[in-house]
Amino acid sequence: MSAATALAKPCVLFVDDEKRLGEVYADVFKADYDVHVAASGQEGLQKLRQLKNVAIVISDFHMPHMDGATFLAEVKQHSPLTVRILLTGTDGVGSAKDAVNKGQIFRFLTKPCPLDQFRGALVAGVEQHRLLNAERMVMQETLIECISALMEVLAVTNPVAFGRAQRLKNTVKKLSGWLDCAGFWQLEAAALLSQVGYFAVNAELAEKIYYGRELNAEEAARAATVPAHAKRLLEHIPRLEPALQILAALDWSDEEIARAGDRMVSLGARILGAALEVDTLTSRGTPKPQIIEALYARQGRYGERVVKAVGAVIGQAREEPPDTALEMPLRKTQTGMHLLQEIRNANGALLVPSGYEISTRLIDRISQIAPAVLDQNVRVSPAKS
Repeated sequence: MSAATALAKPCVLFVDDEKRLGEVYADVFKADYDVHVAASGQEGLQKLRQLKNVAIVISDFHMPHMDGATFLAEVKQHSPLTVRILLTGTDGVGSAKDAVNKGQIFRFLTKPCPLDQFRGALVAGVEQHRLLNAERMVMQETLIECISALMEVLAVTNPVAFGRAQRLKNTVKKLSGWLDCAGFWQLEAAALLSQVGYFAVNAELAEKIYYGRELNAEEAARAATVPAHAKRLLEHIPRLEPALQILAALDWSDEEIARAGDRMVSLGARILGAALEVDTLTSRGTPKPQIIEALYARQGRYGERVVKAVGAVIGQAREEPPDTALEMPLRKTQTGMHLLQEIRNANGALLVPSGYEISTRLIDRISQIAPAVLDQNVRVSPAKS
């Protein structure tokens, strides 16, 4: 069998405190599946984090410290698209049915389970995993289109918030890659949507908030309405719950975040929370070493791995050397270049923040709202080849 064929086999994780039994299953099904074995729920969760795209987890019900139903409920939190199957003796059928009814598992098998029935469950589980992934792709594409439409409106009405949303998306994407959870689309969606509440305030107030300038009583009251406006705007969009849960978790206490561990929502909230803090400190001119020091001071909230990821990502970011900067009319800039300055209209209102990536969409938007700006010279960094 070629290496390519082996890699294409569905990944299956057997979890049973009788490790010998798991090894027997592994030997029987290794020709058709990439099989892994764990002897406890804790070991199973560790392997789930290490392995890529586990299609099926099969767990015994009766295990010490963490029973199979509890373990599979944890699997659902860590890897929602992994199909979960529970093995149980006749004395555990009632509890297994309860687990099925709560939506924690795909199906349950009674022990001893005939091999043909076991094989049929694996085939059905792989097909269910394929369907779940197909549904996820359709849902993801639909939601991304909805979010893109919202961002287009935000770009026109509040460029400060729009620029920050784009930076946050890029930051959480880099952090997710460093943390080996790339493709975390729910987090990227949450990063973009974290700024939509700024529809409720004008660009001038958003700029004051962004740069940490002092607000008067009226401005502070308006700024306080931003989260509520975001919630009202987003709560009725179907299938957006994962991103909204991450945004809601930003308000959790440090203790609540720590208790939730590395589940999708809490991990997403820790990554996005760190990205928000980095962006705020950067906007106020805080040097990189002090930013990292500030994050380490809040390690109890963000976690050691996330803080280390921030240090790695910030450390990799390099300022553009002055001799590589280009100056040219905005209309002659190229897609992929980055602005090294703000762009403002004749009245001084911010149109595009520094650091923004040039795109045809940006040029089209400027041509509609402030066409004279296109002839202004701007400093940009070269597009990456």
